Formats: sequence, C-alpha cells, structure tokens
Amino acid sequence: MKKRISIYLIIACNLIMFLSVIMCDIMTVEASNTAEIVMEMNSNRVVHAINENDKKYMASTTKILTAICVIENCDLDEIVVVKKETTGVEGSSIYLQAGEKLSVKDLLYGLMLRSGNDCALTLAVHCSGSTENFAILMNQMAEKIGAKNSNFVNPHGLHNDNHYTTAYDLALISCYAMKNQAFREIVSTKTVEIPFTTQNYNRRLVNKNKMLKEFEGSTGIKTGFTKKAGRCLVSSCTRNGIEFVCVVLNCPDMFNRSKNLLTNAFTNYKKYKLVDKNNIIFINNNTKYPAYIKNDVILPLTNYEKENLEILYKFNDIDKKTLKKDEQVGIIEIYCKNKLLFTEKIYTILDIR
Repeated sequence: MKKRISIYLIIACNLIMFLSVIMCDIMTVEASNTAEIVMEMNSNRVVHAINENDKKYMASTTKILTAICVIENCDLDEIVVVKKETTGVEGSSIYLQAGEKLSVKDLLYGLMLRSGNDCALTLAVHCSGSTENFAILMNQMAEKIGAKNSNFVNPHGLHNDNHYTTAYDLALISCYAMKNQAFREIVSTKTVEIPFTTQNYNRRLVNKNKMLKEFEGSTGIKTGFTKKAGRCLVSSCTRNGIEFVCVVLNCPDMFNRSKNLLTNAFTNYKKYKLVDKNNIIFINNNTKYPAYIKNDVILPLTNYEKENLEILYKFNDIDKKTLKKDEQVGIIEIYCKNKLLFTEKIYTILDIR
C-alpha cells in the first residue's frame, strides 16, 4: 500500500513539474508577444521599442483615432440624438438610450473615460453617416499622420481580424492627437458628469486609466482589452518640460510596465533645443540665402548622446533660376557616433529666381 502511494506521489510530482514547464513556456510566449514603445511627443523620437512594428490587435485604444477624427470633423457643442441602432452594443458601455440628446463632447467623455462602445458607434454615425464611412475617415487620418501599417474597420476596437495597428503607428496617432487641446482636455479628465436625458439624474464617469491617479505627471490617454488583443494601454506623461507617449500592446501587467518604461525615459533623457527654425542659412554655389525649418529641433537626449552629438546640414544642388519660395533645399541630420537620431527638411524663405 505504501509502495502504491509512493508511486502516485512520484507521478503527481512529475505531472506538476511538467505543467510548470508548460506554463513557463506559455508565459514566455505571451511576454514575447508584447509590443511596446516610448516616443517623445513633439519630435516623435523613439527612445525605447520592442516589437514596435509587429501588427497587433489594439482593442479600445482604437478610440484614440476615433476621438481625434470626431474632434477634427464635428462641432463639439452640437447636439446628437442617439439612434436605436447605436445602443445595446456589446462590451463597455455607458448605456445610451434611443432618443437621448447629448453633445458631441459629452459623448467623447463617454468614449474616452468609460470606453463606451455605444458612444463610439453614435459618434461614428453622427460624423460620417455610417460606421463604414467613418472607417474610411479613420484610415485616411491614419495615413495622413504617417501610420502606414494599420487598418481600421470600426470605431470601438471590438475584434475583427482586419482591424489592427502597430505600437509605432499607435504612438504616432497618439502624439498627433495630444497636440489637440480638446482631445488633451478630455483624456486627462479623471471624473466628469454628463447628462442622462431620459432620467432625472446625470451620469458620473470615472476614467478607467489608473495612470492619471497613480503616476505623477500623467496626462492621458486610453486603456483597452479584448481576449485576442490582450491588455493594451496608451499613456502619456510630462515632467520637467518633456512629454512622452508610451504604448504597450498585449501586456498583462500594462500599468506597471508603462510606469517602468516612462520612469526610465525620464531618468535617462533630457530635452535640448538644437536648431532654431528661423536661424538657418542655405548655401548654394557659395551664395547664401535665408532658409527655415517648420519647427525648432528639440530632442530628448541622453548625456552620452549630448556629448557626442554631430549636426550636419546637407543642401541640394539647385539652380537658383528655378528655385521657388518654400521649396525643399536640403535636410538637417543629427548623429551620435554615426548613428542617425533625427532628420528635418530645410526650405527656402524667399523666391530667389
């Protein structure tokens, strides 16, 4: 009897060890599937990235693009009458009811704070007439921003095999959106009340993004989750005059991972103004002409990068007889030890024909 029990114990122990190995393998695969990036908001310089160009499902972080599309194409004070076909949506909801009347801005709060899929559909239909037309607008906006490896088919992020992005693209979209003051105001709001026009009380919305309360300097942006996308978070934070956007996709510990990535970015990088947009001279055939760049070159740099920085001005060989105002005449390249960190186009100020 004792011998039989011993055999059972040995089998049980071996089984536990076997399952532990499998679970470790699963966790390793899950971790390796995480995509992440930290991007400085004004320059779009990437200071950290893993799997940033891998195509991923992004769940409700989709709503970042939804929101900026609506903000740029609708009057925020305009009143929207909720249609029955945009209510009762699966997943996150603020439980809109047909016939309710809310402003576009109220619906944006419902979209970004509580991740209301009903708000997403209501706004999409209001903005473009249908979700299909709104998806076209979303893809046009993504292309304009420079998100080249993404495709959007809905405004809420519920799973669709053809609805995907990359951590890099989503960071670009987020940096673009955060330059809009209305967007920034909404995603940084911790709590707000909006009307519940078919009831005698208001809705109180509490932001799902815990970074706003738990991480100093946080300014946004959006959480997301579906079974296939995993846990997703786009967060933004500003300290000492520098602002970073952090994207983690399919990251089980999304809040702590984002805090660690942002802390490292603020610890290692400081902001430096390297080139003044109004202080450039274009040289062509030994003749000097005034030139400009569209924005000051202000970059996050490590101490090592700052000490080993090289700024090169490369001008095109152009016949001044054909040179027009605002024509590109060259580029600025910024290097650290032969590693290209940043480029910026140079344009003529005057028509010098």
